[in-house]
Amino acid sequence: MNRRQYIKRQVAGTAILAASGLVHKASAQNLPSPDPDNHDILDVDVLVVGGGSAGHVAAIQAGRMGAKTVLLERNSQLGGTTTTGGVNFPGLFHAWGKQYISGIGWELVAKSVEIDGKELPDFSKVPKSHPQHQVRINAQLYALLAEEACLDAGVSLAYYQFPKKIEETSNGWLVDVVGQGVQYQLRCRQIVDCTGGASVVGMLGLERSWSDVRQPGTQMVVFTGFDQAVVQENKKLIQKMYDEAIANGKLQKGDTWKGNAMRPIQGASGSNHIFGADSSTAATQTQTNLAGRKHVLRMLKFLKTIPGGENATIDRMMNETASRETFRIIGETTLTVNDYTSGRIFDDALSYSFYPIDLHDAHGVKPKPLAHGKVPTIPRGALIPKGSKNIMVAGRCLSSDRLANSAARVQASCMGMGQAAAVTAALAAKSGVTPIEVPLEKIREELKKHGAIIPQGAKA
Repeated sequence: MNRRQYIKRQVAGTAILAASGLVHKASAQNLPSPDPDNHDILDVDVLVVGGGSAGHVAAIQAGRMGAKTVLLERNSQLGGTTTTGGVNFPGLFHAWGKQYISGIGWELVAKSVEIDGKELPDFSKVPKSHPQHQVRINAQLYALLAEEACLDAGVSLAYYQFPKKIEETSNGWLVDVVGQGVQYQLRCRQIVDCTGGASVVGMLGLERSWSDVRQPGTQMVVFTGFDQAVVQENKKLIQKMYDEAIANGKLQKGDTWKGNAMRPIQGASGSNHIFGADSSTAATQTQTNLAGRKHVLRMLKFLKTIPGGENATIDRMMNETASRETFRIIGETTLTVNDYTSGRIFDDALSYSFYPIDLHDAHGVKPKPLAHGKVPTIPRGALIPKGSKNIMVAGRCLSSDRLANSAARVQASCMGMGQAAAVTAALAAKSGVTPIEVPLEKIREELKKHGAIIPQGAKA
């Protein structure tokens, strides 16, 4: 390539990057590069779809390994459940007095706590209940730190964008990307699907599992303005008013967990169940959001009628109702509830997971803690769609049964999966192989290098 051709290519590359809306640091060395024969196509190593609990960690990891990485996120910020979903208490990173999940996710959580001037719990003590080891963070700060880490790692961010069409190529994928006023193509070696419902896997026609009865979602909202002294004097009356409102249809089942009228008054942000919640498509997410917002308005109207609630108002509310369950992939390995509760160490284990079996239903939720000392693992095979090449998933859409998924779906576990999947994808892209062919010892070596904790006893 002569100097004139090189300059022409660089100019064309700058133009398509600008037109695509990809946000990146100008000095980054791992930017997508335009095809020399077709400047409407950008070449990348790893495409991460979805910037939630697993996705932003995956993108940072791939970028730190020098892979040309693009992160597509349909919303306006990173963090998913932790930020947009409002569950700003990610966990669990620790079990039985010891840390089991570390790496990039923990780095961001700890940094957000430090900058916010707060303190971490004492993880050396085994808590009576798991919420005591969840880490309360400032969700807005966390979103900023995640974005900063992506850009520092050379990741190209694409908000409000998503794949429209995906075609298999001889060594990867050709992806048509769309967004408002944006349309271009990415040619990538590896895809990490972190969409929560394995949307990319579904687009490719690969197998996914689905339950007709799904866990309810939650609309995170905090009500304020109560005269707590008056409220406490009238707890029995308020509960009676709540029960009557349920009976006459002014409130609906699920407006508080287990029908406890006091939970939203006491500031509990996630004290509701939105039945039928489904984030798998734009249409179902719209209906889920509408149901969540109707709940908020019903509750506010009711709370203003109770003694001490005359000045009740909304302190904060998430703009999206969070779902707990949609599609899961059918993978090379399926994580079962027996695997999870027994703390099985898979031969191809890449990360840990720790949480009670936590299946929400029409009656609320009653977590089933793991037996003392048990810490489950996540196998690589559960992150690879069965029979696929050059694609992995990370997050709650891993191959698992419903009960195992009810525990493995939580944020810390998803962060660990995201980092493990990204290391595998980046190594696969570099070596020109598919993820299942990457030697496990190389994956684990790279994970250790980036601060992750490798399951003890896992075989090579």
